[in-house]
Amino acid sequence: MACTSTLKSVSVLSGVSRNVLRQSSKEYSALYLPCRRYTEGTASSQDRSTSMYSNFKSHRPLPQIEKRWPTFIGIGVVVLTGWAAFLTYVTNETKVTSSVVKQILRTVKTDPQLLETLGLAIRPQPEWWLNGYPVIHGQINQLQGNIDVSFRIKGSRRSGTVYFTSVRKAKGIPYEILRFRVIHDDGQVVEVQTTPELTESD
Repeated sequence: MACTSTLKSVSVLSGVSRNVLRQSSKEYSALYLPCRRYTEGTASSQDRSTSMYSNFKSHRPLPQIEKRWPTFIGIGVVVLTGWAAFLTYVTNETKVTSSVVKQILRTVKTDPQLLETLGLAIRPQPEWWLNGYPVIHGQINQLQGNIDVSFRIKGSRRSGTVYFTSVRKAKGIPYEILRFRVIHDDGQVVEVQTTPELTESD
């Protein structure tokens, strides 16, 4: 009797175990299989998207990078031109306000021949791009004793160009005037009479 009860107990336990195992396998399948399907679906979709982008060819041309060096060259040219114009203006203004040019103008304005040929109110010919100053060509170097300038003048009748050249051979002696004349626009040449102020030493 004892053996029979024991066998029945073992069979009951084995049946319970089989039921537990079946339930566990069903729960495992319910949890694992959807995750597996999701993982496989995601991987396949990634593969399709990768292959789609790898086979994609753009029909639009790539934008070209603009070269910067023409811009830099243009800026450099503008800066150098402005600096050269500024130096020209300052140098010319220094010549206009120098004592040499002022003495030349005083002599020209009182010369009887020029008053007759050019007319009254003799004055330098102004230029608009120099803020009303005349253009003084040449150089004024009193330290080295070398003056050679030319500039335009006009009167009430005609206009002309003044040419003045003077040198000083040694310091402390008067300047020697080599050329002081006015050439009119029609070609007439007038030799200007010198004054003591133009031959004085510094």
